[in-house]
Amino acid sequence: MEELIRMLRSEGCSLVVSNGGTVRTFWGWGVSDLHRLWREEPEFLQGASLADKVVGKGAAALMIVGGVKEVFAGVVSEPALGLFRQSAVKVSYDVKTAGINNRSNTGRCPLETLCGPCATVEDCLPLIDRFVQGLRQQDGRFEG
Repeated sequence: MEELIRMLRSEGCSLVVSNGGTVRTFWGWGVSDLHRLWREEPEFLQGASLADKVVGKGAAALMIVGGVKEVFAGVVSEPALGLFRQSAVKVSYDVKTAGINNRSNTGRCPLETLCGPCATVEDCLPLIDRFVQGLRQQDGRFEG
């Protein structure tokens, strides 16, 4: 995990995932890379260790359903930690916050807001799918 954290910090990426001796780095917005991995390469997440800059409730749900075994977050929200407590995922972090803010720091992250009322990972998943699909349609930067 120490190497993943070092890479996250030194390479300026948003996500580092390690599984089976393969380490991959990602620079996508929000949960785009994590969502794509869960949908297109679920075997890479299963049993993986990962380091992520910011983990909100939506990202936590994807990590849990993906079968990630260990997570480091630079920043993690209390709602995300609530989901992790219901799972077997080992979590460490630098900073815990009440919630994740949006990119412009003018309010809450829209995905954190959408997933807020959800009690389980399963409740979050359809909301995350619709959110990511909507962003892909409106913003070419949110590839995935």
